[in-house]
Amino acid sequence: MTVSAKTPDQLRTAIDWLLEGDVAIQYQTHRDLLGQDRPDLRTRIAREGWGAQLLGLRNPKGHWGEAFYQMKWTSTHYTLLDLKNLAIAPNLAPVQETIAQVIQTHRGPDGGIVHATDAKKSDVCINGMFLNYAAYFGSNADDLRSVVDFLLTQHMPDGGWNCQSNRRSTVHSSVHSTLSVLEGIHEYRTNGYRYQLDALLSAGEQAVEFLLRHRLFRSQRTGEVFDPKLLMLSYPSRWRFDILRALDFFQLAGIDYDERMQDALDVLVKKRRKDGTWPVQARHPGKVHFTMERTGTASRWNTLRAMRVLKHFKKMPVV
Repeated sequence: MTVSAKTPDQLRTAIDWLLEGDVAIQYQTHRDLLGQDRPDLRTRIAREGWGAQLLGLRNPKGHWGEAFYQMKWTSTHYTLLDLKNLAIAPNLAPVQETIAQVIQTHRGPDGGIVHATDAKKSDVCINGMFLNYAAYFGSNADDLRSVVDFLLTQHMPDGGWNCQSNRRSTVHSSVHSTLSVLEGIHEYRTNGYRYQLDALLSAGEQAVEFLLRHRLFRSQRTGEVFDPKLLMLSYPSRWRFDILRALDFFQLAGIDYDERMQDALDVLVKKRRKDGTWPVQARHPGKVHFTMERTGTASRWNTLRAMRVLKHFKKMPVV
């Protein structure tokens, strides 16, 4: 497919609109689309906008919500993931203290992080996300060893992961769990951790191949779309896989174009609105701290992510 080119004026308009958004959007626009390092903007994420709002909701016990995984979207777990995805500066003592507390109180018998202190089995998806933000915020390397070991024991023969694998018999990986673990492996590597790194990278290569064999959203057996929700653009994505989240991971990890990505890229381009923006198409129900963007409206998050995906795969010039 040939992607229709945007004129410099159209691109400039979209970028100007992004630069009118939250400081986290401003920072990532400069970093990812304009190639400009703006540490001054990154510092402001903790002091204003969405980042400051999230940090201000931490309670005296060192958690967000009711506990590590309760209530779901307002919990410590998903709040830490949100903070990481804002690209907030990682050297935040309160955040690092909370993660250390989780490691101390929520390590399960299998070595993974459990959703509740009395749980006996860890969840692969939770541990992939945990590795993602724990590595980003610079957790002690020794504290992450058992999490890494747990994830490696759950790696499946088809190349990916499935959060049900240590609860019942499973024969096929889940795109949701697989992407969460891939994001965790990337942060682990990026931040200089070494324990079991070769094994993780090998498993990660197999996991990328698993996603590509499915062209990100198609049944490997029939070629049909196996879940239409995978084509809906949301933010925050939480634990759910969608094509934009997957493509954004590929660009983040520096993975080169593969023909098997093309179906997802075609769908993404078709979702671009006439004004050059992308919408929020889906929202995952549940109580939230606050709403960043309303469903059905133009989304700075999705526009930023789509533009950096198309830039990486050379489908869109950026002025």
